[in-house]
Amino acid sequence: MTTDSNATENRITYNTQGHVCLVGLNRANKRNAFDSHMIGQLSDAMTRYEQDDNLRCALIFAHGDHFTAGLDLVELQDKLNDGVFEFNDDQIDPWGISGKLRTKPVVVAVKGTCFTVAIELMLNSDVVIASDNCNFAQMEVQRGIMPFGGATVRFVAAAGWQKAMPYLLTGKAFDAQTADRLNLVSEVVANGTEYERALTLAQEICKAAPLGVRGALSSAQDASRNGAATALANIHSYLPPLFHSEDAKEGVMAMVERREAEFKGI
Repeated sequence: MTTDSNATENRITYNTQGHVCLVGLNRANKRNAFDSHMIGQLSDAMTRYEQDDNLRCALIFAHGDHFTAGLDLVELQDKLNDGVFEFNDDQIDPWGISGKLRTKPVVVAVKGTCFTVAIELMLNSDVVIASDNCNFAQMEVQRGIMPFGGATVRFVAAAGWQKAMPYLLTGKAFDAQTADRLNLVSEVVANGTEYERALTLAQEICKAAPLGVRGALSSAQDASRNGAATALANIHSYLPPLFHSEDAKEGVMAMVERREAEFKGI
């Protein structure tokens, strides 16, 4: 594992373990509530991950007992109109609203408090492992605002209108089992095991062919953003470079030789 020398001073930690990028929310004394600095640092971390060709999957997790209590509204109150959630074309927006669209997968491990932007960060990821002690709430309407990190679209898409609206319009809390029924998480696991389970899945993703993973993710993103018809029309555009890649040859050879493939992303 390699580690940033200043990681303990940062609101976001950034480590690598093999091909996995480990991104930690590191403001535990504030239940990892996002202030403007933490928002910027998370974008920087995800942009750094996107640009590193050696990294194949990111795992976002939390230091301390809680994933995040949401937004630090005291610190952010005077900054919400100043572009704190706006990202340029060179930056990855962790919530997938503006900025550059990421091309590599993200796994999230959540525990404890998971309020507002926590849910929206999950909804913009690809795999979510939740501790059975999680307490969720999309409570913006209880603070005089509305969800603006994607929940009005993705929560509804995941759960369906009639299941999502009681939570979006009231801000009421729900537990991990309810989040599972609402299709907001991939798995619910015993408290304290969520990180290891998420890391295992991230490592499994890293063993797959990187170009194939990116192609599958891009096609799914295309469907989510532009609709099924557009995504289906674009599927064959991914195939020529994949079929002619070294990884495709390696995949066939590994099957013939009955061994595990060693993909290089070329």
